[in-house]
Order: sequence, then C-alpha cells, then structure tokens
Amino acid sequence: PAYAHKRGTRALPRRSLVTQTIICMKWGSRYSADFTNKLWSMVKRNTKRSTRLVCYTDDSRGINEDIQTHPLPPIDLPPEFEWLPWRKVSLWAPSVPGIEGDVLFLDLDLVVTGSLDEFFDYKPEETFCVIENWTQIGSGIGNTSTYRFRVGSHPYIYDRLQKDPGSVLGIYPNSQTYISRTITSKAFWPRPWCESFKHTLLPPWPMNFVRTAALPREACVVAFTGKPDPDEARDGRWKAPFWKKAYKHVRPTPWIAEHWQ
Repeated sequence: PAYAHKRGTRALPRRSLVTQTIICMKWGSRYSADFTNKLWSMVKRNTKRSTRLVCYTDDSRGINEDIQTHPLPPIDLPPEFEWLPWRKVSLWAPSVPGIEGDVLFLDLDLVVTGSLDEFFDYKPEETFCVIENWTQIGSGIGNTSTYRFRVGSHPYIYDRLQKDPGSVLGIYPNSQTYISRTITSKAFWPRPWCESFKHTLLPPWPMNFVRTAALPREACVVAFTGKPDPDEARDGRWKAPFWKKAYKHVRPTPWIAEHWQ
C-alpha cells in the first residue's frame, strides 16, 4: 500500500556517551502540549543513543515531565513580528539557557519517521546543517524546520537583528532567508532525509484526489509547512477557503497515524 514503510538499518559510527540534545519551541495556542509530547515520543523511538528534549515555551502546562522546559529566550521584535517564526532567531544569541554545543532543532509540526542519530553525525565540522528548502532548490536557502547548530557560534545573526530590526525585517521576507543569507557557513542535509508533505509527498493536482501521499523509505523527517497540519493530513482534512477547495485536498494518510504518536 501507499503508506507501507520500512527503513533499512544504517551502521552508526562510534561516539562518546554524551547525551544528544534536541530542542523545540512552543508559543501561543496553535500547537497544544500534545504536539510537544508526541515529538518526544517520536524522538525516543527514533534514537538509539541517550537523548534529551528541551522545549522553550511560554506555557509548559501539559508538557511531559521528562521534557526539560525553559522560558522562551529573550528577543526584542516589533509587536507584529513578536510571535512569528522570527522568534526562532533568539536561539542564535551568544548563549542560550539549558543548551551548549551542537543541538538539533525540530519544529513541532513535523513527523519523525526514521533515525535522528545520523543528524548528529553528519558533517560534524559544520556549525549549521539545514534542509535545502524544497521550493528554492539551488538558491542557497535553508528550511529551518530541522537544523543542527552550534550554540553561540554565529551570534552576529542575533546581534544584527537586535541592533537594527527595522532594516532586517524590511529586507528579508522570513527568518530562514535571513539566516541563510547571513550565516558564513552552512551545509544541507542529504535530500532523502527530509521531506515536505505538501511540496514533495502530496500527489500533484488532480491526483491528490485519488492517490494517498506515500512515505519514501529513506525519509527521517516529514515537515508540514503551512497547512495541513499532521492531524489534518492524517484524517484527510485541509482547512482552506472555499474557492481553494478545488485543489487543496488530501486523502486520509494512514502512515501519519503510525508514526505521529
């Protein structure tokens, strides 16, 4: 069936027993604590090494007690940008409470379908590894739904935004473009590791009405940028204005239920 999926086993290189750190951010009301808890469950199932999850949030209620929580790192943004993804730039400050060294950032609206250990092993000399944005292949823009960075290694990204937010926000359309254009060194993950449900897995119109999105064998992370969210795609729901219903359609997708729990 379209949702059948079984990853092969990769040999993992020998590493020290240092605990791997994965982080996420949760603010506002779009994503409930359940999204954070599901992320933790997926992390545990898809890591063989000692791994912890750290969540930066404005509301820790309902979050699993095994997840380490911290207040959102401070950042000064104009009110209209304060609760947009620009807030993620706060992680590029010279120091961030609770983390150090190389950490892996995961958005809440993604589904982990394969091993995350390799994300810590890939190009260990690099201080920033990120998805090559699916809609901008070849342009050097990363998609920051899944990235590894070295805490404190590029503080100028944070400092520039804090010193002149008006200029930065006026030049760059979003935070991931700003980061990609500003950072001095980056590497992209191997393309099969990270998929976009909407951009790379969902069959193109009109086949999305008759075919279910398939999960590639080598996929480790499936990102749900924009809409639909994982629960919506799982159930075959896509919230959209009525004039877009002619093409914004998703069939119920069983493999999401298998992994997103």
